[in-house]
Amino acid sequence: MELYKRYVDVVLLQRRSGQIEPLYLCWDNGRKYRIDKILEVSRRASPVGGCGIRYVCLIRGQRRNLFLEKDKWFIESTRP
Repeated sequence: MELYKRYVDVVLLQRRSGQIEPLYLCWDNGRKYRIDKILEVSRRASPVGGCGIRYVCLIRGQRRNLFLEKDKWFIESTRP
């Protein structure tokens, strides 16, 4: 499976402390997927290019890497 960088909209909670917690991913077709759990947060590079804050998330039972790269969000996604 070949991975690529897929930019997504994210619904998030920004706390008074400045901490950001992503809550939902939003696909181009308008579907929202709830982030069930955040397993890890760290600064990392992605094998698909780019780097930033990586959120290792559980979404519908699947482990996914969500990145905040400057002011845009992307996931490592497989080609359709």
